[in-house]
Amino acid sequence: MSKPKIGFIGLGLMGGAMVGRLQDQGYDLVVIANRTRTYVDRAVERGAVEVTTAKAVAEGSDIVMLCMDTSDNVEARMRGDEGVIAGLKPGAVVIDFGTSLPASTKALGAEVDAAGGTMLDCPIGRTPMHAKDGLLNLMGSGDKATFDRVKPVLDDLGENVFHLGPLGTGHTIKLINNFYAQACANAMAESYAIADVMGVDRQGLYDVMSAGPLKSGMMDFVTAYALKGDDQQLAFSIKNAAKDVGYYAQMCDDAGVHSMMSGSTLDSLRGSIEAGRGEEMVPLQVDFFADRFKG
Repeated sequence: MSKPKIGFIGLGLMGGAMVGRLQDQGYDLVVIANRTRTYVDRAVERGAVEVTTAKAVAEGSDIVMLCMDTSDNVEARMRGDEGVIAGLKPGAVVIDFGTSLPASTKALGAEVDAAGGTMLDCPIGRTPMHAKDGLLNLMGSGDKATFDRVKPVLDDLGENVFHLGPLGTGHTIKLINNFYAQACANAMAESYAIADVMGVDRQGLYDVMSAGPLKSGMMDFVTAYALKGDDQQLAFSIKNAAKDVGYYAQMCDDAGVHSMMSGSTLDSLRGSIEAGRGEEMVPLQVDFFADRFKG
């Protein structure tokens, strides 16, 4: 059985790694450049077809995948005369792999349905390093029959592929997941910085904390930078982390509740952005806190 043709929008760190994995697995790709050409050029060198509009991506694809940074950017690529929805084939599937607001996802899903397609949300857990080997965690939701139809493709991208419920459920869970992840990462970053202030050896702090129930992957991602200078174990920018925690807080507000725990994490991330660190990876929050503590 032939593989579906895939259109991909959003070839950044994660999207570029995903496209590389799909090409490794023998899929034909249609791609479009967004902010940078690095991963687009690599994909084209390996046989991907480059087009200039999101509509053309959809016209040449059975499955359209988006890996964008914000809901606003997803909406911009989906709507309009040159958007994905305008070019959808009958029965096509749209999959949003980014971290988007659930309300936005549901609204777009209704528009895709009206155009004869089906939309799924399938936000990502893990890192670009996992993506290149097909080891992502994928939090899928939407129409179950459609999900089952595209699951073989998702299985080529992910080690753990979940179907979690109706459209928007994946994005809801991803926002909760990322809120918790960033709260942990920033708490660990501050812990190393305050250890410096107090004259405590970072390695000793880690040895004690990791020997108990605090041990986690997120702890080790931050520690890789704090102890060895490796910021690529968590290759996720401070700017994107702030966006996700901000979306989490907005989701809570939209539900009529106020998140107390997200406030300090969001303040830390936004403070880092104001200090010019937005493009740095999250583990470098260690340096942000250290600089603040120096006064």
